[in-house]
Amino acid sequence: MNRLDGKVALITGGAAGQGAKEAELFVSAGAQVIITDVNTDLGQETANALGDACQFMHHDVADPSGWGRVMQEIESRHGRLDVLVNNAGIFKVLTLEDTSLDDWNQTVGINQTGIFLGMKAAAPLMRQNKAGSIINISSVAGLWGAKAHAYCATKWAIRGMSKSAANELGPHGIRVNSVHPGYIDTPMLAGHGVPLKDLAAKVPLRRLSDVEEVAKVVLFLASDDASYCTGQEFIVDGGLRA
Repeated sequence: MNRLDGKVALITGGAAGQGAKEAELFVSAGAQVIITDVNTDLGQETANALGDACQFMHHDVADPSGWGRVMQEIESRHGRLDVLVNNAGIFKVLTLEDTSLDDWNQTVGINQTGIFLGMKAAAPLMRQNKAGSIINISSVAGLWGAKAHAYCATKWAIRGMSKSAANELGPHGIRVNSVHPGYIDTPMLAGHGVPLKDLAAKVPLRRLSDVEEVAKVVLFLASDDASYCTGQEFIVDGGLRA
């Protein structure tokens, strides 16, 4: 039996990178997967590559009406939602003084408000089945100070929001955890200006993570193997904070 047989999972920001790898592992584990993203062409391409078990929907996580539309489609097509992975996010390396109000609002809207809206939208559907797993993707920047003011603030917020939701939703059988990746070898990290080899040198394992190493932790939390894990921070950083 596959780890996610019979489960329906929604993954935001699923068109590429870590979200696409999560979708791939979930489909391989037996789940019906819905990926959402603002990149329609790439999202549809990813869904097509994963076959009939994966559906794509265009969706901006900062848009409340979009969440309602996505949940209506999931309930109509599947009648349930077992797993929500709040994966969508943006990363801007801007100091406090360099962060404009527009930068702040955009980062908070996607990274923090998007997760609030996602949990709020998913909870009623999960509560119907008296079970569910919500996995909120944060960062090691949510555990320490980082020179990316708005990004760091939102990733700290995700940590607290996850714990609060775990307390509130636990009596309904819904687990909520946060995942805190370190340096992952992705285009988003490569585009921030510091040579990747310099970042790898800071990690005790002396290498960057790949997306699959993080996605496997997300898969664990989505599965019944993590049935007694809630309100926790799962750090995937190669020992960066050791």
